[in-house]
Parts: sequence; structure tokens; C-alpha cells
Amino acid sequence: MLTWYLEGAAASHNTLLFPITQLPFRIGRDPASDLAIASGQVSKHHALIDAGGEDWLKLVDLNSTNGSFVNRERIQGSASIRAGDILHFGNSEFRLGYRGAQKAVPAQDTGATVFVRPGDVDLPLNFVRQEREYLEMLEQGRITAYFQPIVRLADASLFAYEALGRGNHEALPQAPMLLFQLAEALDKEVQLSEAFRDSAARALAATGRSATVFVNTHPKEMFREALYRSLRRVLDAAPNMDLVVEVHETAVTETEKMKVMVARLKDMGIRFAYDDFGAGQARINELAEIPPHFVKFDMALVRDLSKASDKKQKMVSDLVRIVHEMGSSSLAEGIELEADAVLCRQMGFHLCQGYYYGRPQPMA
Repeated sequence: MLTWYLEGAAASHNTLLFPITQLPFRIGRDPASDLAIASGQVSKHHALIDAGGEDWLKLVDLNSTNGSFVNRERIQGSASIRAGDILHFGNSEFRLGYRGAQKAVPAQDTGATVFVRPGDVDLPLNFVRQEREYLEMLEQGRITAYFQPIVRLADASLFAYEALGRGNHEALPQAPMLLFQLAEALDKEVQLSEAFRDSAARALAATGRSATVFVNTHPKEMFREALYRSLRRVLDAAPNMDLVVEVHETAVTETEKMKVMVARLKDMGIRFAYDDFGAGQARINELAEIPPHFVKFDMALVRDLSKASDKKQKMVSDLVRIVHEMGSSSLAEGIELEADAVLCRQMGFHLCQGYYYGRPQPMA
């Protein structure tokens, strides 16, 4: 029974499967090729796939004009290829797969000829490298929860934690920013955001401790029913968690939707914070309309504040005063220097977090 296949993307966004029926498997513009590609960017005899090892094959470029690529890197001569690798022959894109890997849905019977746009010399991006590993990470819960302390500035006592996620898959980066870049390419940002929160709930529940925990949300989650289901799942998994949901400042302008969301959160016993305050605009009008429990000042405003000009220091001090007049607690992010901590305390900040008080680390 044949194992290997090439997966191509059709204009309809369906997936086309081209079984590798024999080895060597020849690819080119010649209609007699095992996979004929009708494109001026593909040579008549462009490349071939040949036998390799138990879990890999060999891709051989046949001195093609526009080259053969593995994961967007042009090969010279030959290269080993494995399931999940992205292959380009000129401007034609495929992903190597095998039976038992993530299933694809064939579109219609196209024979073994692929037609592509003439003159398109840029490598297309229909497939995302490491998609299979990324989906494994989500499905298997291979994420580690990290917690950064949030302290009271008056006496540096612990007030809460912010829950953060790190990848725990050997083939993927750990850093959340890189994982979200990959998630964006796969349209999986919401799933990653949910997975980070679920991991935090499991980690806290395992300790048996009670704690106030700030959790992040992604802008794509805002105002969707799935967000409330996700938060309910977190509360069920960690009933001792006092939950604070961070709302990105880009969502704050949706005033009517925010009112509905705040009411829903209140019914669930969840407080909320405006995140990244001052990163774009200081949303003073929205603060007055829907004052949050906490306002997190973006680290761009706070970091090295002790070295900033008098005008910037006065601006931040005025914003802190306004936040307090609205009835919200102020939180300074990104405190790394003692001088910044002292200045923020003098300005009246209630809370702060940053490397000066503690780095993110697993709860244990």
C-alpha cells in the first residue's frame, strides 16, 4: 500500500492529493511526467523524488532553470525530505505527506497535471512549515504555564500573577511571540490563547493554592461566545483562581460590546483589566465610560521612566491620577530598575510587575 503523497492547494482552497505511485517519481512540464506542472517556471524535466530511508525521501533537482526548494531554501543537487516539508518547483507549491499524518481533503480528480499562474516568480505561501508539529502541540497540550508576580508597590508584597505560556514541543520555539506568529499564519490565534489559559488553570490547580491570576486574551476572541466558554472552563479547572481578564486596548473602543462583555464577566465573578494602556492612544473616554478594575500601563511608558524627560514623567503621573479618579487600580508593567520602582511608587501606582520583582517561571 502506497504511503507518500504530495499535497497541493487549489484556487478553491481545497486540498489536492497527488499520490507518489512509484519511485523515482518524476516532476516537470513534460506531460509524460508522473506529476506534470503546466507552468513556464517549471522545466520540462525539473526534479524527481527517489527512495530514502524509513521516514524520509530524497529530492533531486534535475538542473532546473528556476530551482527546487525545500522549506523555501533552494537545494543544490539533492536533499532529504520528510513529511510536512514544503516543496517548491519553480512557482508551484506542495507539501509532502504520508498516510497517517494529518488528513487532507481531496478536491476533484485532476489527473496528474497542475496548472499555475504564468509568470508568478514569487514562492507562494499556501502551506505553513511546522503546521503538523503546531497542531500536535495544541492537541497534546504541550504547553508550559509560566507565572510572573504582580506586587503591591507600597510594600512589594505579592498581589497576583500574570499567567503566560511557553511552547513545549521540541520542533517548535518556546517563545509566545514566535508561537503567535505561527498561529497567525495558520489562523489559530484563538486556539493558542485558549491553550495558554487552560495550561495556567491546570498548573495552579495542581498546587492546590488560591491565587489571583491575570490571563491574556487575543483580539480575535473579543466579544465571541467561545471566549466565555473558555473562561468557564478555566474556572472549572481551577476553582481557587480569582480570575482577571486582560482586554487589549484595541477592543476598548467597541463601547457597546464592551458593556455587554463586562456584564457577562461580572456574572461569572471575573474582574477585568485594560492592557497596554498608552501603547496606542490613552483611551480616556473609554475609561470614563467603562472603568476597568485595573489599568495596565504599557511598558513603553514605564521602562526607564526615571531617565525620561520631566514632560514625560508629568504625563505619566497625570494619567495615573486620572485612572485613580475613574476608580481603577493602576499597574506599571516592565519595571526593571530600582529607580523606576521608586518613581512609580512616588507617582502613586498601586501595582507593578517586571524583572526587578520577578521573572516568569513555572508555578512549582
